[in-house]
Amino acid sequence: MQSPYKMTVDLNVLDHLGINLYSNIAAVLTEAVANAWDADASVVDIRINPDNSIIEIEDDGIGMTVTDMNDKYLRVGYRRRDDDNPHGKITAKGRAVMGRKGLGKLSLFSIAEIIEVQSAKDGQTHGLRMTVDGIHESVQRKDTVYHPEELTGNDVSVTLGTLIRLKKIKRQRLGRGVAALRMRLARRFSVIGASQDFKIRINGTQVTIDERGDLSVCQFLWHFGADVPEGGTRTNIVELEQLQQRLDGWKGEWVVKGWIGTARFPKQLDNDEAGNLNSIVVFARGRLFHENILDKLNDGRLYTKYLTGQIEADFLDSDTQPDIATSDRQRVQEDDPRYMDLITFLKNQTSLIEKRWNEWRRKHEVKKAKEMIPALAEWIGGLPDGFQESAEELISKISALPVEQEDDRKELYKYGIFAFERMKLRGSSEKLVANIGNIDKLLKLLADRDALEASHYRDIVKSRVDAIQHFQKLVDSKDKEKALQNYLFDHLWLLDPSWERASGSEFMEKRLTEAGVIIADHTEKEKLWRVDIAYRTMAGKHIIVELKRAERQMKLLELQEQGQNYVDKLKKILLSQNELTPNIEVIFVIGKPIAEEANNPGRLKSSMDAVSPGSRIIHFDTLIKSSQEAYGEYLNRSKEVDKLEQILEKLYE
Repeated sequence: MQSPYKMTVDLNVLDHLGINLYSNIAAVLTEAVANAWDADASVVDIRINPDNSIIEIEDDGIGMTVTDMNDKYLRVGYRRRDDDNPHGKITAKGRAVMGRKGLGKLSLFSIAEIIEVQSAKDGQTHGLRMTVDGIHESVQRKDTVYHPEELTGNDVSVTLGTLIRLKKIKRQRLGRGVAALRMRLARRFSVIGASQDFKIRINGTQVTIDERGDLSVCQFLWHFGADVPEGGTRTNIVELEQLQQRLDGWKGEWVVKGWIGTARFPKQLDNDEAGNLNSIVVFARGRLFHENILDKLNDGRLYTKYLTGQIEADFLDSDTQPDIATSDRQRVQEDDPRYMDLITFLKNQTSLIEKRWNEWRRKHEVKKAKEMIPALAEWIGGLPDGFQESAEELISKISALPVEQEDDRKELYKYGIFAFERMKLRGSSEKLVANIGNIDKLLKLLADRDALEASHYRDIVKSRVDAIQHFQKLVDSKDKEKALQNYLFDHLWLLDPSWERASGSEFMEKRLTEAGVIIADHTEKEKLWRVDIAYRTMAGKHIIVELKRAERQMKLLELQEQGQNYVDKLKKILLSQNELTPNIEVIFVIGKPIAEEANNPGRLKSSMDAVSPGSRIIHFDTLIKSSQEAYGEYLNRSKEVDKLEQILEKLYE
């Protein structure tokens, strides 16, 4: 019995398949050029009039009869590879047919309101006109068939092949103009040129493979198989390597052709005319099959920002396998096993590329940098052997970073050397080098506590040396007192090297002020012969530092009573915070020695212990001496810092 059901296709589907499917002129013209290839044309002429109001695509192919026009061109969904014998898959010239879905001709409606098609074959010359308005009217009438208008008389001018004339162009779809169109079409076909007897001309000038713009910026190149890419723009390539064409276990004749290259600078891949060249396009049967497969390979590693390339994988468009291209033929169905095999292959090959890229770039970039800036060679040469390779890699990465001015690059060298020297102290220099270009990992590394401490090493050296040398120049007590007042409470390391991380406490200082330990009033300070007092905490220890006037002759009992007063008040405050047995130290910084230091040191120690264990007296002069001894390593290291400073200054010579 005949089924009671039937499927119909509304003309309204043309809106979805043609008028709104394609978004740019290059993609649309790709479909017209592919049809010319399938028609065995040798030349495709694209003409764009000066005001961009008319575009013509004319080829010298086999043309169409009226029957061909109706049964093949105007038949939406005509599948040539299945329905056309004997040349559905391979043309009379032996070309692999590009067309497959039978939808490409509809793309013309994406950029034009009116489409005229003329063709000549077997002595017939004829033509038709289709309009978007006419299709919409048929849709409104619920027609099942759309009848284009016939062209007659002088409206038909073609004598060979096929002419398509587009009118009422949608200006927003034209893109950046003819120059950009040339580059984009060059990147959409791998069959253009004399070797394939196929030329594309735009306004009379032939489109060449050199106009693709990618090969000309390549510094390093990898090619699949023995074929090296054609073109006269390989002058910047300094390293070349051949890669395998297939994975073990691949079926039949599956192979990958083409090449992958890297630019010297990522900014070279940012082309206003051709678009983003940081991509790897995939061809199948000589035409674009996937606009950018690099998106599926990019794992964020630095080298991927330098990649460009063109590969051919005809097995993606096999006659005997399902069609995996999307309707607009810009992407593919990613769950297909053929596509997944290609991704696996490319991941394998790009891993090899990354390794070689690192080797080659270190070789070439470091050489150039050393020649241009001898100070870099001096710095690298002065490093221990174990660090020189990492330093060279650092310089190579900085050399390739995109900057507008070379003086900016010198700044990057400067701070890169600083960071390397700092990280070297903690054994983190290799991590630093590895993460140049990966901002998230680099920030995480620099935020690491140990790495952060190492990153401040040079600043610590400089500040310590400056402070100690300043103390050495002091002569009279008044000057010493003033200097200590400026430095001591900001640099408690002068009192004890272990207090590098001693921190203040605004809350506790407020409570100590309320208790009368910290006094803001200058008159009261004078009565106590006090310059200033500070409270700090360090590793659970509470520290009170009092700076006395240098000319004041203090008595031990006087210091003991003041110290015990401070401790009693601080204990009371800490008790309210549930700290029952606090560790407290009181330090008095004085100018003149007290009598007990010479005649009764035992009494001095017991008096300070009575204040609190660890409490003590320090003199201005011994403070300078002890800081010199404690920071002798810093003073010695400052010589290395000076040497590094001299190298960095040479960067700007």
